[in-house]
Amino acid sequence: MRNPAEAAEEVFLTLTVAGQLCGVPVLAVRDVLGVQAITRIPLAPPEVAGSLNLRGRIVTAIDLRRRLGLPPRETGGAMSVVVERDGELYSLLVDEMGEVLPLARAERAPNPPTLDPLWREVSRGVHRMGDRLLILLDVEQVLAIGA
Repeated sequence: MRNPAEAAEEVFLTLTVAGQLCGVPVLAVRDVLGVQAITRIPLAPPEVAGSLNLRGRIVTAIDLRRRLGLPPRETGGAMSVVVERDGELYSLLVDEMGEVLPLARAERAPNPPTLDPLWREVSRGVHRMGDRLLILLDVEQVLAIGA
């Protein structure tokens, strides 16, 4: 039987995209990688940066900046948060990795009405982290490109 305190929390990996603090459920994360060589995929949607090789598996790389309507990365490479959906691996390209944080479900707030509609579509809610807002990403919606 689960401890009621455990059910009251969900654990998130924090990450930064264009200065915005975001979180993905740690249970969705399969791997965290540094900068990787990415091969372009012809005719792929603009959000698809290409593919990378993870221990012999082909992983589709999704540029979170493009997916979230943000300006392109000016310098340096992106780090990868590898997630799985329907048996396929996807890499979410982010600017920085943060820490793993347990967050109380009771402290989660709904998306603010002022949040950009594109962000609202991929967000499960927000958490206040001091003077910053942590946007909780819905991995399924982030990966629903062109759906």
